[in-house]
Amino acid sequence: MLIKIDHDFHEHLTETEKKVIGFINMNAEKISSMSISDVAEATYSSPATVSRTIKKCGISGFAELRYMITQKTVVHKDSIQVNEIFNKSLMEVTQTIEQLSIETILAVVREIRQAKRIYLLSRGLTEHVADEFALKLQLQGYNVFANSDPSIMQDMTRRVKNQELVIIFSLSGKTPELLTAAENASSLGARIITITCGAPDTPLARIAHLTAYGFKHSHVSIKNVDATSRLPIYVISRIIIDYLTKQQEEEREKAAQKEAAYRREHYF
Repeated sequence: MLIKIDHDFHEHLTETEKKVIGFINMNAEKISSMSISDVAEATYSSPATVSRTIKKCGISGFAELRYMITQKTVVHKDSIQVNEIFNKSLMEVTQTIEQLSIETILAVVREIRQAKRIYLLSRGLTEHVADEFALKLQLQGYNVFANSDPSIMQDMTRRVKNQELVIIFSLSGKTPELLTAAENASSLGARIITITCGAPDTPLARIAHLTAYGFKHSHVSIKNVDATSRLPIYVISRIIIDYLTKQQEEEREKAAQKEAAYRREHYF
């Protein structure tokens, strides 16, 4: 039996939740290759119900359940390998979120909103994450310049002003070109934010006024080039963008309500 529950706990489950647990325990080998939607369909429930039931049993989610099954039952080699890959992504996302503090995110958002101009620097595959981040900031009306060319970023950061912000995306926190750019900008009084998977004592983190840290899994699939996953950095950038968007939506709503109240007071 994969999920063991005592009598008292069983009595507090709904009939649908009991059905979900029963199905999982009776079909352990199948679960390793099923999606949460497949389980929901088989138990005439919903993915949300399956997820809630699993969490009630002390398991963080469906991905962890599938990984547990590959460790406890005899399943096809391919299923084991794919579930291990699923677990890698799960670990990077969950541990990145767990080690982020709300205060850090709020502080980063304040810096972005106060900056007259934002310089967004990156190198390698991290450029793709930084470019999307820059585009979304531009769509929200921010004055953003994104660059990944070493020569141009050195020139840009020799001319920044103390009311401007430099955001550096760096997987390692040690990239020489980014470090030089950070030193240039810092010497002129610009604010520095680093988003990295490096350790707190990495050079960029020591220079930065604020650092948001992601969790990078130790296993790297492609080793001959720098193709390490940027998923943790993407997760952090998405959180920042989503909160900025939410703030702007709330402010627009408040402004619309204020305008409507003014119109009612003066024209009706």
